[in-house]
Amino acid sequence: MLSSGVATGRPAQELKSALPEPTAPRDLRLDFFRGLSLIFIFIDHVPENVLTYFTLQATTFFDAAEVFIFISGFTTALVFGRRLRSKGALYATAGVLRRAWQLYIAHVFLFVLFIAEVSYTAATFNNPMYTEEMRVAAFLDEPYVAVAKALMLEFQPAFLDILPLYIVMLLIFPPVLLAMQRHWLLVLVPSAIVYLAVQIFDISVPAYPAGHVWFFNPLAWQLLFIGGAVLGDRTGRGQDFGRLLRLAYPVAAVLFAASFVVKLSWTLHGIVPAVPGLFLRELWPIDKNNLSPIRLLPFLALVVLVAVHVPRDARFLTSAAARPLVLCGQQSLELFCLGILLSALGHFVLAEYNSAEVMQLTVNLVGITAMFLTARTIAWYKAMDRAPLRQAAPAHRGDGGAS
Repeated sequence: MLSSGVATGRPAQELKSALPEPTAPRDLRLDFFRGLSLIFIFIDHVPENVLTYFTLQATTFFDAAEVFIFISGFTTALVFGRRLRSKGALYATAGVLRRAWQLYIAHVFLFVLFIAEVSYTAATFNNPMYTEEMRVAAFLDEPYVAVAKALMLEFQPAFLDILPLYIVMLLIFPPVLLAMQRHWLLVLVPSAIVYLAVQIFDISVPAYPAGHVWFFNPLAWQLLFIGGAVLGDRTGRGQDFGRLLRLAYPVAAVLFAASFVVKLSWTLHGIVPAVPGLFLRELWPIDKNNLSPIRLLPFLALVVLVAVHVPRDARFLTSAAARPLVLCGQQSLELFCLGILLSALGHFVLAEYNSAEVMQLTVNLVGITAMFLTARTIAWYKAMDRAPLRQAAPAHRGDGGAS
């Protein structure tokens, strides 16, 4: 009886281990806030846009870039951490590098389209200032060098600086993912040390042309990505952050409220000079390139507030109003690339034709609508692609089968 039980139990265990790991329900908060960040990035990239007064940068020391990078780190660890635990390190590493390759191809494709868009506009309207403003003049001066530097991620025209950062983060992520399986401090402590070294010694990464540096310094911004990855990995393992959130909440609320009041006073001071800008001389300028602590700490405070006040099962996430943003977040790579091209186009339209507020609102409406429709179309296509194939019904022969 014992030997019989072992013989029948072993195949059952092997079958169980061969089955795919059950996946947790999708956290729509990640999709919603990443989609919202993509819309904000589009709006913020259109210069002198009235809607920028309603994005994060108007009332916080950070902007949508922090949201995008943090959620990217969180979701990367969440997805590939599960693959590591279910199918092994080699498979998870291959998946990370495959994703990095996809981003690289998208970046190169976006670079070509962006250069063509800016160059054509500059030539059409005889305005060479566009090439300087969009940082593509080096390409027109020595294209053979600029293309090579772009392929090495060293040449980053305006708006094309987030994807290179994301690509580098993915390239270094496999060892980070493996180290997190042992202990999260093995990655967070070195990451924090590198970040502090950048703040103290002002370390930067050189870029092309000579004298330029990476707009998003990867040595600094890696802390935000890896911090998000640590939280994503712990969440994927089922860790409960309830007690930690309760302890951090009072400090986070005070910190975010203080930063909100100060930054709002700066925005109002820019509109009405009579309104004093609180601590403007003491804090300005705030370094975005190196992710200044004045940007980082209020953002982390907002993460705590959102985690407390927006539960995973929040009803608004499944509402019709939130659906377009959720879809944008689920198709983030395609929508990011589209948003970059649309924001440059919107800038050219406002600069060459009409920059009145009505025209600004029209440009925003057209651009956001295009992003929503694109996200919906991609989601529909992917859903159809995943749907099971329908078997064609057998044809009825009108002659009763006679040949």
